[in-house]
Amino acid sequence: MAPTNERHMNDTSSKASASPAEPKGKRPPVLVDGVTLNGPTLDIREAESFLRDAMPIIMEEAVWKATDVKEKVCEWRSPEQLKDLLDLELREGGEAHPQILQRCRDAIRYSVKTGHPLFFNQLYAGMDPYSLVGRFITEAINPSLYTYEVAPVFLLTEEAVLQKMIEIIGWQEGGDGIFSPGGSVSNMYAVNVARYHHCPDVKVLGLSALPRLVMFTSQECHYSVAKAAAFLGIGTNNVYVIPSDKRGKMIPAEFEKQVQRAKDEVRRRTMNGVSKVVWCQICYACWGGGALMSKKHRYLLQGIHRANSVAWNPHKMLMAGLQCCAFMVRDKTNLLQRCHSAQASYLFQQDKFYDVSYDTGDKSIQCSRKPDAFKFWLMWKAIGTKGLEERVDRALAMARYLAEEIKKRDGFRLVMEPEYTNVCFWYIPPSLRDMADGPEFWRNVHAVAPVVKERMMKKGSMMVGYQPHGDKANFFRQIIISPQVSREDMDFLLDQIHSLGMDL
Repeated sequence: MAPTNERHMNDTSSKASASPAEPKGKRPPVLVDGVTLNGPTLDIREAESFLRDAMPIIMEEAVWKATDVKEKVCEWRSPEQLKDLLDLELREGGEAHPQILQRCRDAIRYSVKTGHPLFFNQLYAGMDPYSLVGRFITEAINPSLYTYEVAPVFLLTEEAVLQKMIEIIGWQEGGDGIFSPGGSVSNMYAVNVARYHHCPDVKVLGLSALPRLVMFTSQECHYSVAKAAAFLGIGTNNVYVIPSDKRGKMIPAEFEKQVQRAKDEVRRRTMNGVSKVVWCQICYACWGGGALMSKKHRYLLQGIHRANSVAWNPHKMLMAGLQCCAFMVRDKTNLLQRCHSAQASYLFQQDKFYDVSYDTGDKSIQCSRKPDAFKFWLMWKAIGTKGLEERVDRALAMARYLAEEIKKRDGFRLVMEPEYTNVCFWYIPPSLRDMADGPEFWRNVHAVAPVVKERMMKKGSMMVGYQPHGDKANFFRQIIISPQVSREDMDFLLDQIHSLGMDL
């Protein structure tokens, strides 16, 4: 049997397309609004040739070289320079394939190589081959996860992954979930579901039917919490921020004070009190959830099973590839479905020939939805739970090694002892090492990290993030994830920062 594309090409030839009742090759053109409709307009052979030429470029430039520690992490250009290099203007006519292939090379060359062993800039890094192949498959098939009829494999793999994650969280009675386009959206899901759970009339009657609702969150919370309050009509003034201790942990006594404060304020304004705290959402598992895979380190999320909902992003510590974000609820009453269902009749017909409980798309706030769980499922099948655990354990061990090296080196100072794989530290150039701690010293230290970051970007040697926090001067925030990272890479990191900043 001929390959599918060959059979397609044969089928679209004049010989194959002629009907039995007409002379072969004599079928007249069909015109509608001046457009000829006979046969496809896509040249299948040309398309196949382009794909065959493009794939080696992707593999060589975006996979092999992009993960080679001897190559650059980035090829820095300013926005104006890059605009000129890329020739971004869109024109009436198309370009020839050689030009398009060069566009592909340029796009790869001037992109940051996030799979590179020396990319430490964000809460994702590295390149897993199984996840990458999973992404190739889903991009090629291009499904949308609203109904079983259009995405049977991907709906079933999503269900399997969610149920395993729910089991690992520790919800013995089970739960429900959906993959979302990011942890920020998962937090919005949590707020919306919590509100519906407490005030189901909001779905039909809207905000005017609601009492005043308030949210409580840590001062170290993700900014998406405030965005969720604004986006969903709760209002940022109704977000009560709980102080944290020096390590960023919420202080329970302060939480109780803020609850009492909210009760008093609501009572004064409305003559009604805050009835109770009705929902607990864990969003720090977006980054920290990977520790649940480790017998040695899951204590870091002790008590997570008591939460009503959890956001967990496997594209971070577990390297499933962007994006891969699960939102899960400790509920078996179809709460997600009841909260978000719109019962679109063109998608969710109830008289289909299969079990329509597998048409899970109505649980989502989206219509079109990418099969983000599949790449995680494929990777998990390939390396197993044990392989995921080993990755987590190695990343935490590497963070401990780096922290100990920082303590040994002149000019490096930890911001605090790391608890996970975020290692935060200052680099203090020789010119500042004899200066006493004080406002002037910290003003000078504050200026160091931005310059070192600029130099490393322009050199392309590595990428490490920096930030201020509260009253703390700019410090480097080193993130360790990828199993490609070695002890030698940690040594190079510190050596490179010293080399780039020693003259400051």
